Amino acid sequence: MPAGPLEHVDACLFDMDGVLTDTARIHSAAWRETFDAFLAARPEAAGEDHRPFSDDDYAANVDGLPREDGVRNFLASRGVALPEGTPEDGPDAGTVHGLGQRKNALVGRLIDEGGVVVYPGTLALLDVLRDRGTPCAVVSSSANTKRVLTAAGVLDRFSAVVDGSTLQVRGLKGKPAPDTFLAAAADLGVPPDRAAVFEDALAGVEAGRAGAFGLVVGVDRVGHADALREHGADLVVADLQELA
Repeated sequence: MPAGPLEHVDACLFDMDGVLTDTARIHSAAWRETFDAFLAARPEAAGEDHRPFSDDDYAANVDGLPREDGVRNFLASRGVALPEGTPEDGPDAGTVHGLGQRKNALVGRLIDEGGVVVYPGTLALLDVLRDRGTPCAVVSSSANTKRVLTAAGVLDRFSAVVDGSTLQVRGLKGKPAPDTFLAAAADLGVPPDRAAVFEDALAGVEAGRAGAFGLVVGVDRVGHADALREHGADLVVADLQELA
């Protein structure tokens, strides 16, 4: 392992959006379009707030969370109640799952239209880890994880992927519960106290701390270093180049 903070780490577990790839902006744009269209079409009702979706809404309600949890959180913050529905609901269904499907379809379209960019500093760290034979995993709530990693040309860098589909198949709880990170560490055959977690979302660093991982690294790309520390990051960097 590289000297310094990662010296005593035997595996690295990376969140995807905002840590590996510049896809957090894609998710934010898809949430914004989904929720703004939904609220604009919904009749005004007492107790409901139909203001447009904001960056603060993204950070507080959806960032790093499984899709349906993001829908539930945002709607609750605006006083809006929808039927839960089922995972089989289509994007036109007026349910939590239906709204989530609308967002997912938009993410796919935006990925195809704009491509996927890997942060150069993260790629530099992955190069170092590969040269040293350190196993790596991706841990993301996105159901599009493998599609994004393939589009970015980095899927082969990871020995394990735990994503939104894995949550359903294995019955795992999403972040801020530590289940997904613990599953990735187990897949790599490394105990949590010998693994490092890399996260940009508050829910993600909470998950790393709850799982008692050896190191929780917060990646601050939006100026919330203090909040990352408060939620459980041992170390905060602006870019993973600092650890390469």
